[in-house]
Amino acid sequence: MRHRLATALAAAALLPAFAWSQTPAVPAASAPDAAAVKVQAFEQLAIHPLREAPASIVARNEARLSAEVAGRVVRWTADTGGKVARGALLVELEATDYRLTRDQARAAVDASQARLKLAESQLQRARELVAQGFFSQEALNSRETEVQLLRTELVSNRAQLSAAERSLAKTRITAPFAASVKERLAQTGEFVAAGTPLYVLTQTDAAEVSAQVAPADVPSVNASTRLEFVGSGQVVPLKLLRTSATVTAPARTVEVRLAPAQPVVVGSAGQLRWAEQRPHVPASILVQRERRLGVFVVESGRAKFVPLPEAQEGRAAPAPLAAGTQVVVGGQAALRDGQPVSVTR
Repeated sequence: MRHRLATALAAAALLPAFAWSQTPAVPAASAPDAAAVKVQAFEQLAIHPLREAPASIVARNEARLSAEVAGRVVRWTADTGGKVARGALLVELEATDYRLTRDQARAAVDASQARLKLAESQLQRARELVAQGFFSQEALNSRETEVQLLRTELVSNRAQLSAAERSLAKTRITAPFAASVKERLAQTGEFVAAGTPLYVLTQTDAAEVSAQVAPADVPSVNASTRLEFVGSGQVVPLKLLRTSATVTAPARTVEVRLAPAQPVVVGSAGQLRWAEQRPHVPASILVQRERRLGVFVVESGRAKFVPLPEAQEGRAAPAPLAAGTQVVVGGQAALRDGQPVSVTR
């Protein structure tokens, strides 16, 4: 009995040691494993996205032609919707009174020239007589004054003739440029005063593209070397002309004017399309950290978050990264700034 009790006690004493020896050892805490990521060189993944803004074809000039002199409309030659060439006659006014005024002015010029010619001849003769002592100096001075007055009279009469000829010419209203007639207001037989509107013309040979661009997009439009108008089933290359310095109040946009490289139809609507010159990263690799959008790059075996100030959700973002920068394109969603990474390409 004593022998069995001693054996049981010995077995109980050895049991903890045996159990301990059967429990696997727990290793000491170690650094977390490096995150597996895929990278690509910045110059290989960079894109130059196409951007768009609403645009329309507008005429460079839309002129409202008015009568410059009073008169009765004798005839008009172009109706609404028609096309006219530069210099084409549009309206002719009754010109009889203006011709008479011109003829009177021309006659006055002829008379002044004749009187001046006679006075100059008499002056020359008076100078010869003064030299011979047969004519007084006072009489000579009078002849010289008369010649000077007649010369002034001739200048005045010539100016009146020019004014009369201009008034006569204004009885014929012509197109200042090649145009489409937007509106005809002249009526045959109607008496019009100076300033009465007669025609509204839209220039057809110098169209421009007017685009409404967001203020933030203006620098990229100005820098782009690829500008196009897309609309009415055509793609037309454009050249930047000017950018407005003001922002329109309702839409908060800036107007940009561009010149088409080929004929276009005034009034057409479409889109201004341009290619970004700055390299962008695709929207698919953007991540948000601390309320900022950006990308992860790999430097010295660790992930580094690079915020992109101009980045927007769902859009490619301009990235000021150097060529050769290793940009994370896979596995970036769970990365932390400064986390070790294992790179695969």
